[in-house]
Amino acid sequence: MALGLDTITFDCADPVKVAEFWAAAMGFEVVERAPEGAFVADPSGESKGFFFQKVPEPKVAKNRVHLDLRPTRSMAEEVERLLGLGATVQGRIDVEGGFWTIMLDPEGNELCVLRGPEDGWSPDEL
Repeated sequence: MALGLDTITFDCADPVKVAEFWAAAMGFEVVERAPEGAFVADPSGESKGFFFQKVPEPKVAKNRVHLDLRPTRSMAEEVERLLGLGATVQGRIDVEGGFWTIMLDPEGNELCVLRGPEDGWSPDEL
């Protein structure tokens, strides 16, 4: 028996703020907004979406899991778009012919923006 992805859940201090960032970043829709939790629906139906739950403790260390996101055009274009939504750049990695940008959402959760087709990436690559 195998598992299927249902929902990705984020712990956060301000669920609505973080949900609105991720909805805009992913092209999803915020369908539930409350101080204790917010839900962002995945219009593709591949998953239910993202849930953001309020927790009392702050983020204090690097996430052990993060999302790697592939742009439809270029990495630089998506980095600029995410900066405009409230993300920050933590750094850029260049290794063995590949590269990506490490970013933080408005509450410091890590995400990586990978190379896109305009950067020389091909869907044939792993």
